[in-house]
Amino acid sequence: MGQNSSQVSSMSSLVHVIVVGAGCRGENYGQFAFIHPQRMKVVAVADPRKFARTKMQQQHKIEDKNVFEDWKNIVEREKFADAVLICTPDRIHKDPAVAFAKKGYHILLEKPMATTAEDCRAIVEACTQAGVMLSVGHVLRYDPLIHKIKELIDAGVVGDVIHIQHLEPVGFYHFAHSFVRGNWRNEAESSFALLAKSCHDIDLIHHWAGARRCVKVTSFGSVSHFRKESKPTGAGDRCVDCSVEGTCPYSACKIYVDRVKRGHTGWPVSVICPNSLPDIESVTEALRSGPYGRCVYECDNDVCSNQVVNMEFEGGLTAAFSMVAFTEDVCQRKTTIYGSKGEMSYDSKEICVFDFLTQRTTKHTASSEALKHYGMAGHGGADYHLMNAFISAVANNDPSMIRSGPEETLISHLLVFEAERSRVEGRVVYCGDSAGQ
Repeated sequence: MGQNSSQVSSMSSLVHVIVVGAGCRGENYGQFAFIHPQRMKVVAVADPRKFARTKMQQQHKIEDKNVFEDWKNIVEREKFADAVLICTPDRIHKDPAVAFAKKGYHILLEKPMATTAEDCRAIVEACTQAGVMLSVGHVLRYDPLIHKIKELIDAGVVGDVIHIQHLEPVGFYHFAHSFVRGNWRNEAESSFALLAKSCHDIDLIHHWAGARRCVKVTSFGSVSHFRKESKPTGAGDRCVDCSVEGTCPYSACKIYVDRVKRGHTGWPVSVICPNSLPDIESVTEALRSGPYGRCVYECDNDVCSNQVVNMEFEGGLTAAFSMVAFTEDVCQRKTTIYGSKGEMSYDSKEICVFDFLTQRTTKHTASSEALKHYGMAGHGGADYHLMNAFISAVANNDPSMIRSGPEETLISHLLVFEAERSRVEGRVVYCGDSAGQ
């Protein structure tokens, strides 16, 4: 894999990082240290779960004195690293982000920034005042192919952008795992689905719109199907004791046990055994007693399973976003951008540009083949590129390497909050009006 000058220059500077939240995302980002041990070293971890923090300690050979149950104990000490990766649950983003910024740590903050507009603003203000870099985990910005879309728009290949149509197919079992049984199922415990799942996508639409500001937004959505009244006759409260489990596509036995039997112990199976490595016994026990074995029609889920957002930007540019749970594809986004000179379509595998003048189609692809053996191929290799950019930015003291910095990310998050306000209040929201600020 080739390296540009910024990557080469960062080789000489080892960046010491602290991981706060040693779950899936924290562990994944930490793997960058295995790929580039001369560029990044994980020197501390904080997580209230003993299994998670011990696992990370062993992986990175972290000293006992730098293993914490509570991130607050790290802040009480003198600054002893360059940066912190904050991968805590959504509702526990603001306090550590503000505290670590005040201590002078550069921050990579998992998305969403926070679960309220006020907290998002507080994080940006704290980082700005402290003069530290903030990179928000909008990994799609770092997907080579999605980045190419922005380059093609800026190069004028479709002329003036008139309309953007963007779909996020969540995946039927992914939604059941994360948003019906899992951590993001209940707004009071995490956040609403548009923020938790699709702030990525609203951010991309805002990014593709360029300098044009969104002036008004409307949204509709609801909880479909995953409700008590949809429960099949004779169904049990848990999949392991259910007489109709064999005919249910959302069966936890199919989603988890069958995967383990095939030797797949990564996501989503790895999530359901927080205190052990997943095997047939531990997974079966998790389904008998834990949240992931519950009937999808008997959960406390209240977040939208399908939602549309319509936006109008300055200059008449319109955008339509759809998020839907009930899909075969899992997060394989599809986008069509309609311009005055051409049409650009993206299907997560390639970009096709149709030129109205020549009536010819040009195809663009991007490969992440070189990353597959690294174990950071998530999001089309974008997890790797996100970390590469952040570590390079810290090593070179160059925030321009970060594609999802504080100000633009704040604006796109505020747009998400205004879209949800439209859905809840059942009206068109004019962006920036006093009720949303």
